[in-house]
Amino acid sequence: MDKKINNNRIAVVFPGIGYHGDKPLLYYSARMARLEYGYEIVTVKYSEYKDGNIKGDPAKMKEAAELYLEDAVRCLKEAGVEEQRTVRTLFLAKSIGTVVAGACAQKMGINAGCVYYTPLAETFQAAEQGSGIAFHGTADPWAETEQIRRLAEEKNIPLYITEGANHSLETGDTLTDIRNLEKIMNITKNYMEDYTV
Repeated sequence: MDKKINNNRIAVVFPGIGYHGDKPLLYYSARMARLEYGYEIVTVKYSEYKDGNIKGDPAKMKEAAELYLEDAVRCLKEAGVEEQRTVRTLFLAKSIGTVVAGACAQKMGINAGCVYYTPLAETFQAAEQGSGIAFHGTADPWAETEQIRRLAEEKNIPLYITEGANHSLETGDTLTDIRNLEKIMNITKNYMEDYTV
């Protein structure tokens, strides 16, 4: 990153491994944060994790999350987020990015409002009590619904469930997915509105 941020509102995008900032959940939430609430957007770029698929492998998941946490801390420091303690900071995170976002807030001492799209069980280890909202699909092969429901409740993080949706919060029916995306973005907007005021 070649410039420091110069804004009192910063939204940090933490992508998933195959779910980048140009995909619907992150694209529209970041766009909304920028255009409607005046957040400057910082997108974390991850190094390549070379040890294969992390799904179902706790050791690889931990290793990848630690690598991405280093990337995130470096990215935020380069952007000057660490120096601006009075800034309103919003984290928009997807999948493993939800794990990294919580760990990053903890490591850097950032009090961020978090939107967790398809969190993993590991997300809630570092997530602060009441730190945001979360979205989960009941057909998500990366996270078991009852476990996510319990962990979110323990951390006082409201959880919004999309029936039959996968790890991208999609069902396979395009029009259903568009309607679901609108609902998810409306909930995200309400959270941003409450958080930003």
